[in-house]
Amino acid sequence: MSENNIISDILIPDSNRTDKYKKKKVGLFFGSFNPVHNGHMIIANYILEYTELEQIFFVVSPQNPFKEKLNLLEDYHRLALVKEAIGDNDKYHACDIEFKMPKPSYTVDTLTYLKEKYPEKEFSLIMGSDNLTNFHKWKNYKQIIENHTVFVYPRPGFDDSEFKEIKNIILIDAPLMEISATFIRNAVKEKKDIRYFMPEHTWNYLKEMHFYEK
Repeated sequence: MSENNIISDILIPDSNRTDKYKKKKVGLFFGSFNPVHNGHMIIANYILEYTELEQIFFVVSPQNPFKEKLNLLEDYHRLALVKEAIGDNDKYHACDIEFKMPKPSYTVDTLTYLKEKYPEKEFSLIMGSDNLTNFHKWKNYKQIIENHTVFVYPRPGFDDSEFKEIKNIILIDAPLMEISATFIRNAVKEKKDIRYFMPEHTWNYLKEMHFYEK
């Protein structure tokens, strides 16, 4: 093969080589996951199957700036519950990156850190429609929306029609989930058997550790 052909092959890669260097599209599903439940998993499953995303990171947040730190399990316990929910599915990843960052954690800082750590990935956000109400209060929210796609799933009683024309916000027609972590915690405290509201291994771990019983 001549030198010219080698140079041409480097400068004009074939389709397979182009695919090889495409960034992997990853959705960041932020939450306290206190605890993770089937509502979270169904939403993640739907978004992964019905959007361009190839993988989802469950980013376990140590502290939400807009929520009080009541009945919040230790970080590593909530991460362990997410890991139990995911099992061996490599399309999902339990992410503890915010555990190592200053508290309270802010999404824009986490995005910066993740882009540096995983330059081969292209990150989008996943959030419930109720979070859009406070989105303008997020640190550097304009920077986030300018540089990242935001996939928004529906929440009960929220009218998201006014957000349909905003750049980079994609409203997802996902199933409407009314299971909440608050319901799970209260039900466990009341000694209810709600094993079918959570992934099996997550429920078993929760019961083994006696979480939320007091």
